[in-house]
Amino acid sequence: MDRLVNTVRPYAWGSPTAIPELLGTEPTGEPQAELWMGAHPAAPSLIDRGAGSVPLPEIIAADPEGELGAASVSAFGPRLPFLLKILAAAAPLSLQVHPDAAQARAGFADEEARGVPLDAPHRTYKDAGHKPELLCALSTFDGLCGFRPAPEAAELLEGLGVDELKPYVDILRASPESDALREVLTAVLTADRAAMHGTVQRAAASAQRLAGQGGPHAASYAVHAGIAREYPGDPGVVAAMLLRHVRLQPGEALHLDAGVPHAYLRGLGVEIMANSDNVLRCGLTPKHVDVPELLRIVRFAGEDPGILRPEAAPDGEEVYLTPVEEFRLSRYVLAPGAEPASLAPGRPQILLCTDGAVRLAAEAGPAGPDSLELGRGQSAFVAAGTAVQVTGPGTLFRATTQV
Repeated sequence: MDRLVNTVRPYAWGSPTAIPELLGTEPTGEPQAELWMGAHPAAPSLIDRGAGSVPLPEIIAADPEGELGAASVSAFGPRLPFLLKILAAAAPLSLQVHPDAAQARAGFADEEARGVPLDAPHRTYKDAGHKPELLCALSTFDGLCGFRPAPEAAELLEGLGVDELKPYVDILRASPESDALREVLTAVLTADRAAMHGTVQRAAASAQRLAGQGGPHAASYAVHAGIAREYPGDPGVVAAMLLRHVRLQPGEALHLDAGVPHAYLRGLGVEIMANSDNVLRCGLTPKHVDVPELLRIVRFAGEDPGILRPEAAPDGEEVYLTPVEEFRLSRYVLAPGAEPASLAPGRPQILLCTDGAVRLAAEAGPAGPDSLELGRGQSAFVAAGTAVQVTGPGTLFRATTQV
């Protein structure tokens, strides 16, 4: 077992206070958006095994099977296949979608063949991997996830009373749902930005007014008025109105599969994802938007994204079930005096304490201390060969693989 020293990413949408409050550190006054735990090359965690701080990828590279286990290396290669984060959003993130595995491989190969530099601002595929995600709320957490049913989207847009939006309303009501959603999103993303600026401003003003009048869409209008304040005139404001507003309570989660448009809006959560950088953006961002590729990737269906709640296992583990092989997220809520929780060996693990304090005791393992104490916001990497017993009181998230 090894305590992790992790990097905070200071993206502009981040909260200045949420991560410092969790970690018990003083705010810097700057946004602190994400705390990364893992072996991603952009910000790898550091560990200390007696020779100073060493990046986790170097530890893994020195003994992949010892650190990750033979099954993980066989399935995913000699790398940690997931990235764990604490995410603290104080403003909306970009409206985005992720490719599936086949799309990612094909897109990456195409850009490589065309000689598009990996760091080019117009590069779409940064690697050949897919990027399914799971976000579990630590606070009330707002997001957009998946398309509204076309009739509901039409009702929301029509209620704004903005003449320029009427053609979109007609399309949403007259065409088959998938065709209608595709046509409207295409029209919004390809419209003249100068002309769309005024439309967005009028829509935002109307949403602000309607939010205060009550009614079935008041909460949605309030959300979109808030998005418009952060991104005035951005066509993504109208695109976002096609999506469902989801509010998670602490302990609830969202699984974001390939092709599902989404945006996190506000709140604190634990996020786990396959270790990829592939993001296609739809709006609410100054970054590159590849409209043709985006439209090829997006799944146009008015599906309920569904809120995940953990399923209890006999040993007290609460598991957030997904079909993703690269990661598995669960948690233990350990009461004072409760029996220790036993974490079996065989897979690489990152353990994160989010409340109280927990003690990790290694039952076996070739390296690292025999025990560790983790306070709020602290984490540890556990090699595949190490079995661990955990005592509280505290809340511990466990990130590992499905294989």
